[in-house]
Amino acid sequence: MTRRLRLRVVGPEHAGAMLEYRARNAAFFAPTSPPSPPGADTLAFWERAFAQERVDFAEGRSARFKLSLREAPGDIVGTASLTGVARGPFQACLLGYGIDESLQGRGLMREALEAVLGFAFGDWGLHRVMANHLPTNDRSAALLRRLGFVVEGYARDYLFIDGAWRDHVLTARTNPSAPRPG
Repeated sequence: MTRRLRLRVVGPEHAGAMLEYRARNAAFFAPTSPPSPPGADTLAFWERAFAQERVDFAEGRSARFKLSLREAPGDIVGTASLTGVARGPFQACLLGYGIDESLQGRGLMREALEAVLGFAFGDWGLHRVMANHLPTNDRSAALLRRLGFVVEGYARDYLFIDGAWRDHVLTARTNPSAPRPG
């Protein structure tokens, strides 16, 4: 929980809220998001996905947080995910995020990601969190910079988005106080 948000790994009972969030933001996210998997427009898809997300979280494989405003805990207004968790000598993951178009520019995503990074580096003891963005996504670039991410490279044809393979800027933030693996 943050000052203005609830961050939770939700269950199947939130499938309808996810469908509403996705429908509200479909046009907004289309230019920056990979295509949806088959069935992602159904309640059954999200009921299964959320059940699996709880298992993955319990087993430390991923943390797919759904964001709600504190005054409207049943709604979903954003997502923040730690996926591709690698242990051993790497101790790293990928960060993904998105927020309702109507809430852009209020500092909510920064607030959410500060909490998520606290979880990644604190609770999970990770050493590295990586986040990648389209070269044209100035808002994400600025947010990641403010959060302490550093540009580490550029990947050509990195991810299929909006009908084509798109280049991405590769960034990461490290945790100098991460415990040694093993």
